Amino acid sequence: MSLNGSKNMTTVTEFLLIGLVLQHDLEIILFLLFLLIYVITVLGNGLIIVFICIDQRLHSPMYFFLSNLSFIEIFMTTCIVPKMLANFMAEKKTISFAGCLAQSYFYFFMGSTEFILFAAMSFDRYIAICYPLRYPTIMTGKVCINMVIGSWIGGFFSIFLSTLLKARLLYCGPNVINHYFCDSAPLLHLACMDISFIELVDFISSLFLLLGSLSFTAVSYVYIISTILKIPSAQGRKKAFATCASHFTVVSMGYGISIFVYVRPSQSDTMSMNKALAIFSGILTPLLNPFIFSLRNEQMKEVLRDFLKIIASHVKGS
Repeated sequence: MSLNGSKNMTTVTEFLLIGLVLQHDLEIILFLLFLLIYVITVLGNGLIIVFICIDQRLHSPMYFFLSNLSFIEIFMTTCIVPKMLANFMAEKKTISFAGCLAQSYFYFFMGSTEFILFAAMSFDRYIAICYPLRYPTIMTGKVCINMVIGSWIGGFFSIFLSTLLKARLLYCGPNVINHYFCDSAPLLHLACMDISFIELVDFISSLFLLLGSLSFTAVSYVYIISTILKIPSAQGRKKAFATCASHFTVVSMGYGISIFVYVRPSQSDTMSMNKALAIFSGILTPLLNPFIFSLRNEQMKEVLRDFLKIIASHVKGS
């Protein structure tokens, strides 16, 4: 975006977030709604992490990856929801320049790490279904830890250059971001410098990250489904599908929304739709994941039932 006369040449030190709505009455309702969603998200994902840490039945690679996914979900939603809740109640809905860049960085850092972790989880399911006898020797503790560390490192470097370039841009007034958090596209379009190169960097990194990890995941599931269909017994096929259903559901939601929103050469239009889809990917998906993995996984349901029995026995005892 080239510099033009309509730009205020005063350097921006803070941004104004428009948010979701302008009516104060609706903001109070949304505050209560998103506060409830945030609390349930943190508690749900937190319980999954606790269950996996303390229950021996869940000490396997699949649940190790799931615990990391739950941690990412907590961190990612925490990047945006608390500030959004504060702005619902504030007259001046501002965020500092440094705070905006930090929010954007950590949100996309978590999102990028999550997609690489999806690919790692699909590889785990591929080995478990296609090579069950070799699974313990392939998916060792060291391999799983290295895969998780690789996911975090990959997520960090996938957006590092883009964030560095955005930090070096000159931002001019009006300093209004048409979003409820510092998303990449609305932030970029406040710059009074040419952003075509950064848009290209964002597009290429998003394309490589999303489509690359999606292709790996898709190929894994082609082999998984092909192997499952060869299982002679219906009960065996059902059990094998059940071990992949939760992961497949979460992956489908995550990739579908993110590819639609972020894998485009320019994202200057359809901002209202982007805000709505960002709610699904950044707020509702982390809320739904604990329920998907709990209700569609027999071992998780068994652990949850045992936990509820313990709670009930303590209540009766008191």
